[in-house]
Amino acid sequence: MAKEKLVKEITSMDEDFAKWYTDVVSKAELMDYSSVKGCMIIRPYGWAIWENIQKIMDGMFKETGHENVSMPMFIPESLLQKEKDHVEGFAPEVAWVTHGGNEKLEEKLCVRPTSETLFCDHYKNIIHSWRDLPKLYNQWCSVVRWEKTTRPFLRSREFHWQEGHTIHATAEEAQAETIQMLNVYAEFAEKYLAIPVIKGVKTEKERFAGAVNTYTIEAMMHDGKALQSGTSHFFGDGFAKAFGIQFADKDNKLSTPFQTSWGVSTRLIGAIIMTHGDDNGLVLPPAVAPIQLVIVPIASHKEGVTEKATEVYERMKKVCRAKIDNTDNSPGWKFAEYEMKGVPLRLELGPRDIENNQCVLVRRDNGEKTVVSLDNLEEEVARLLEAVRDGLYNKALANRTEKTYEATTLEEMIEIADTKPGFIKAMWCEDRACEEALKEKAGVSSRCMPFEQDKISDKCVCCGKPAKQMVFWGKAY
Repeated sequence: MAKEKLVKEITSMDEDFAKWYTDVVSKAELMDYSSVKGCMIIRPYGWAIWENIQKIMDGMFKETGHENVSMPMFIPESLLQKEKDHVEGFAPEVAWVTHGGNEKLEEKLCVRPTSETLFCDHYKNIIHSWRDLPKLYNQWCSVVRWEKTTRPFLRSREFHWQEGHTIHATAEEAQAETIQMLNVYAEFAEKYLAIPVIKGVKTEKERFAGAVNTYTIEAMMHDGKALQSGTSHFFGDGFAKAFGIQFADKDNKLSTPFQTSWGVSTRLIGAIIMTHGDDNGLVLPPAVAPIQLVIVPIASHKEGVTEKATEVYERMKKVCRAKIDNTDNSPGWKFAEYEMKGVPLRLELGPRDIENNQCVLVRRDNGEKTVVSLDNLEEEVARLLEAVRDGLYNKALANRTEKTYEATTLEEMIEIADTKPGFIKAMWCEDRACEEALKEKAGVSSRCMPFEQDKISDKCVCCGKPAKQMVFWGKAY
């Protein structure tokens, strides 16, 4: 049976997915448009989601030995120029400061698009011996990239993120760090955001500017498009050499250290919306939902209802992020409002429920109603929040499985790309010309070369020469 559409102002996702998305971010009060073109205002409800993401992830970083630091937001042009590939990769997106007050600056400053150069400049001053290594740093900040086309949370000129920057005595240590942090991202996405991801390595064409290797987690959105949801980069010793970072090793010989960087951003909020949302609005995974349980009194004008609902709220706020809605809006309005805001569980409590020492719990992910005794409410709420997380994950995984295809010829690849949104698994010879040809002819980009390789065929899907890698291809945000 089709679920009743409670929120009429939201465009149906099957009718116009892009319009549905902008409707949701606006109606659910996640953001507002700013007078600065390409920038957005993240409203309290949207920021609360980001705070919950930060809190969990920051704990994971600290468990793996990382410390938080804060770098300046400005980078002198001369510093940015030190790593040639890096500056070329970011040059088109850099915003420049040329004046301080009325005075023209002697050297123009770039507003950080990322902070590798700042960390390198700092490491040069503080690393002298093998005893100074490793440095496992992270910072939470905003960065600026002058994007031509913007979309709330997915791509804006200023966005919030974390950027980890670490430096190690050996390449093996740095490589292990790169993979460890990719695994942290994958665990976070799957366990806390209920988003299944594919782990793999980017092709040279898609690699971060200045990196030896870029590793990624790729998620599939409801409409079949890919979203790069986190990246971890192994830099080798290229940045260290460019910045003259050296240390005395255990044999007292001068050595060059090895570096990594890794980051995720507020783009994850876009991932949550587009993976789990439906025609009634947001559907939030419980771990990051600002409100995990909303209590809606029914017939609150009747004696004892408000008092009992308040008593239940006082109990519930000790075990989850709970809210009680005692406003004089109708229950139907409240149901629609909290559906739109994606609250994982709704608790309904009316006179008859109170008589029977029970309440009704309603899951946001599937609308399932459960009558629960008030005696063991804490346990039932905890169980159902976990069930919502599992339900969201399994639904997203089923969507990805259903929309993942295989292609062995170019014709097949073009036909699938034109008619079936989703991931396409196909073999590749590792020639960049073939990768570019697939972009031009099928409109797909390489998402990643997954760690778990399937051998679809022996031949490259594009040129027919011997294949070296199985690649996930797709259209992406």
